[in-house]
Amino acid sequence: MFELHHLSAQEQWDWLQRGEITPTELTEHYLSRIERIDPEIGAFVTVTADAARSRSASLDAVPRTAALWGLPFADKDLYDRAGVPTRSGSRLLADYVAADDHDIVRTLDEAGGVSLGKTATPEFGLSSSSELLAGQVTRNPWDLGVGTGGSSAGAAAAVAAGLLPFAPGSDGGGSIRIPAAATGLVGLKPSRGRVPAQSGIASIAGLAVGGPIARTVADAAMLLDAMVSPTGLPPEHLYALRAPESFEGAFLGDAMRGEGRFQIAVMTTSPWDDVQQIEIDPGIRAALDGTVDFLVELGHGMEEIALQPSDYPALFTTVWKASAAGIPARTPGELELLEPITRWLVEQGRAMSAETLLQAQAGLFAFERSVIRQFASYDAVLTPTLAQSSRPIGWYSTDDPELNFAQQVAYAPFTSFVNVAGLPAISLPFAVDEAGMPVGVQLIGRPGGESALLSIGRQLERRARWERRHPPQW
Repeated sequence: MFELHHLSAQEQWDWLQRGEITPTELTEHYLSRIERIDPEIGAFVTVTADAARSRSASLDAVPRTAALWGLPFADKDLYDRAGVPTRSGSRLLADYVAADDHDIVRTLDEAGGVSLGKTATPEFGLSSSSELLAGQVTRNPWDLGVGTGGSSAGAAAAVAAGLLPFAPGSDGGGSIRIPAAATGLVGLKPSRGRVPAQSGIASIAGLAVGGPIARTVADAAMLLDAMVSPTGLPPEHLYALRAPESFEGAFLGDAMRGEGRFQIAVMTTSPWDDVQQIEIDPGIRAALDGTVDFLVELGHGMEEIALQPSDYPALFTTVWKASAAGIPARTPGELELLEPITRWLVEQGRAMSAETLLQAQAGLFAFERSVIRQFASYDAVLTPTLAQSSRPIGWYSTDDPELNFAQQVAYAPFTSFVNVAGLPAISLPFAVDEAGMPVGVQLIGRPGGESALLSIGRQLERRARWERRHPPQW
């Protein structure tokens, strides 16, 4: 049976441009699904239905050529939208209402998008868990007994369940790629500086960056183009959606064409291997091997590599703790409102000397240069996105913060070092495992190399046809 939300974001934009559906009708379709389905999933923390209806009805004042004209999305609950609560997944900010828009919110509005509300995140985006002691649990639409990963947990769950056509996320250590891999989606972390950065938490050392979560490579490219250049296509190309050469949106053009032969490295080691036992699940390794086979068949050059040993784990952990030190919890009562893992990070970060932080930052800058140098011979580096399958609800320790942090590393050891290096990376939903759960693989690009990642991703998408896969119950 045909369902409107099974159309790609690109196809929905086509319908809007041709007048086959109005922005109001599309908004109502998704609001209805959110009302019916989200209580089971927990993707949203706030639904701004009245504002969305008003916005969709007023789009005649926005150029029809805007990159996202009439398309619904939702703000991650780390990004301020004026007049809407921004709780950042924390009881500490239960009463905070933003006075101004974040740059990404403003950019997506300029692109003609229609925000339907706020999507869930673990506290201050600091965890790969999708559960909060405050009560918010974001469940994986593929299996409600497991989580989505974080921190863009709600964004990924909403797209996977057909509650949104795509969604912006943020990524300070894997927070776009982790939930995308867990929910069978495409998640793209852009190069450092490509889009407005997330402020505050994880902004030390430039770790955090905004990016798209979508069902297809082209949809991810479309949203990235909007985040970079919201005004979109000139009027003469309004109906040229199927002619990539006419696009001003360069990323969408690259994704549509999916051309080129590239030199690609394969890596199954991580920078955490020297301090923690990292084991890759058999289903994930099988998906990686299958991806390699496809890439060889497509004519790409392939070579296996491993990162040189480094003191990365201690350096990253130091900077991550320092990032948490700025959380606005000062009194004992305020600290008690924080999740145990957050409180541990805050206390550890505040006990740190400035000299320790500066030394760690210098070490990470050296690590960044080393990674870029080691990857310089390749157009992309292929790794698993996650080492383990989606974690069951309740798996993360809630009473031992150090164990919780170690669990996060064991689950996603291949993502955070990409943030440190400032490189672009994309998670692609290449396969499903024996349990029917999605498995993602990660491609890491050169600085500014999103176009190559999109081109390779589109080639793999044509073979694997993952855009046809949806969680069975939704």
